[in-house]
Amino acid sequence: MVDQTTIFQNVIFTNFILPFLLIFVIIYAILERTNLLGEKKHQINAIISFVIGLIFTGVLSSTKIVSNMVVFLAVTVVILFVILVLWGFIFGDKEGFKPAVWMKWVLGILAGVAFVGAVLWATGTFNSLTNILFQQSWSNSLWTNFLFVVIIVAVLFIILRGAKEKK
Repeated sequence: MVDQTTIFQNVIFTNFILPFLLIFVIIYAILERTNLLGEKKHQINAIISFVIGLIFTGVLSSTKIVSNMVVFLAVTVVILFVILVLWGFIFGDKEGFKPAVWMKWVLGILAGVAFVGAVLWATGTFNSLTNILFQQSWSNSLWTNFLFVVIIVAVLFIILRGAKEKK
């Protein structure tokens, strides 16, 4: 069977050209915006960005981490877009969508957890971390005790909150 790959699937394109362009553009934009080397130093900013991009693509592990994070970002953006489109169809009005304070907190916490999970996955430490936390001889008792503490704290919070509201 003939291998039908496009130029966009070529190893040189995916492992060198795209990561180089990404880092080059980001570093150049930062240098231009901050005027770190002075105003109207476009050539110097471009050369420094070029060198940093080359150094970056020379290290395979950094390229893989950034590639994994970009894939996570793209999938997350698509998921959020679909959620917001559905939300707009259901709750849309002329004034626009204004999320409640609790919804901002929940979405912020979910985004933070997803980001930490993506970094652990992209760096390859997720499997070793789960082995440390869940595959040890002491992990069963640790998580059982942790669950009991969470339940006790939740019950105390509910009781104290109810007592505070009665006053």
